Amino acid sequence: MSTPQPLADLKVIELGTLIAGPYCARLMAEFGAEVIKIETPGEGDPLRKWRVLYEGNSLWWYAQARNKKSVALNLREPAAQNIVRKLIQNADIVVENFRPGTLEKWGLSYESLSAENPGLIMVRLSGFGQTGPYKDRTGFGAIGESMGGMRYITGYPDRAPVRVGISIGDSLAAMFGVIGALTALHHRGTSGKGQVVDVALYEAVFAMMESMLPEFGMTGLVRERTGASLPGIVPSNTYACQDGSYVVIGANGDAIFKRMMNAIDRPDLASDPTLADNAGRVKRTEELDRIIGEWTARHTLDEVLAVLEPAQVPAGRIYSIADIVADLQYQARAMIEQHKLADGKEILLPGIVPKLSATPGSTNWVGPKLGEHTDAVLGELGYDAAACAALRAAGVIG
Repeated sequence: MSTPQPLADLKVIELGTLIAGPYCARLMAEFGAEVIKIETPGEGDPLRKWRVLYEGNSLWWYAQARNKKSVALNLREPAAQNIVRKLIQNADIVVENFRPGTLEKWGLSYESLSAENPGLIMVRLSGFGQTGPYKDRTGFGAIGESMGGMRYITGYPDRAPVRVGISIGDSLAAMFGVIGALTALHHRGTSGKGQVVDVALYEAVFAMMESMLPEFGMTGLVRERTGASLPGIVPSNTYACQDGSYVVIGANGDAIFKRMMNAIDRPDLASDPTLADNAGRVKRTEELDRIIGEWTARHTLDEVLAVLEPAQVPAGRIYSIADIVADLQYQARAMIEQHKLADGKEILLPGIVPKLSATPGSTNWVGPKLGEHTDAVLGELGYDAAACAALRAAGVIG
C-alpha cells in the first residue's frame, strides 16, 4: 500500500480460537498490525469449518482471518511453547481467549512472559474474567449475553427471551479488547511498561445496558422485554406497511415528532402541548403507536419513506443481506469489498470500520491456509529448513 497503516509497527500474537480473540486480533490486522495466528496442526481454528463452507473452508474464515499469518504449532508440546515464547519476546500484544489458567499450564503466564518483555500487553478474553468465583466456568458469548442482561430484555413480553442473530457478546468483548490494548499502548508510551487487559464477555455486554442499573438502583425498576419498541422513548418502533414490509421509525425528538405529525396529516398532534416533550408522549405510547401504525398500514413501504424522508424523520427499511449488497450507500462507502480466492472465485467481504481519513485500514489478503506462514515466521526466529523439517516430523509444527 502507498499509505502507511497506523498499526504497521505492531506485532500481535494471536492465541485462541473461534470468535472473541480472533475478532479482536482481526480488528488490529485490518489497520496494519502484523498478526501471527497460532493454530493447531491438522485442525486449525474450528471456525474454519463453521457455517457455510466453500471447498471445505468456512466463508466466514476468509473475513475473520484476513491479513493474518497462520503458524501451525502444537502448544501442548514444550518445543512449541518455546517457539511461542521466542515470538512473544519481540511482540507488542498477545491476544488469547483460552479458559483462565491454560497459558499458565503451558508455562506462558503473563508474569513469565513480561519478565522477558516488560512492554508486553496481554489481552485476555474469557467468559467471566481472570478472577472471581466463576472464572473457571465455561463461558461462550451466549452465556455472556444472558448474564450481561441483553437476553432478558430482547424479544416480546409474552414469549421467551430471544438472541440477536449473531454472536454479539463475543464481538463486543473483542472490541473492548482492542480499546484496552490501544489504551495500554498509550500508557506504555509514557511508562515503558505493559499490562494485562482482562475482558469478561458478560461485562462487555453489561457495559452496553444503558440506564438499566441506575434505574433499578434508584427506583427498583426491572426493565422487561418490549418487542420492537424502545421503552421510554416515544415514538420509536417498528410498524407494518400495506405491502407486508416493515418500517422502523424514530421520531422521538421533540421537533422531529412535530414534523412527522404534520407530514402524516395530524397537525392536531403536532400542536398538542401534552405531546411537546418525551415525558408527555410516553404517557400516550399506545395511542401514538396505534395512530402511526394505522397510517403506515395504509401505505407501502416506499410510500411511507417518500413522506418521511423529505420531512427529515428518521425512518428506514429493515435490510436483508441482499438489500445491503444492492444499497448505494454501502457501495459508496466501500463496505462491500470484492476479493478473489486462490482458485479465482470471487468472495464478498465487509469493508473496514472505522474510516480513517489519513491512514485507512485495508484487506491485504483473505484468511490464509492452515500453517501457510509457519516456515517463514520460524525462519525469522533462526529456524532453517532442516530445523523446520525436524520439528514437523516430531509433530511440533504443521
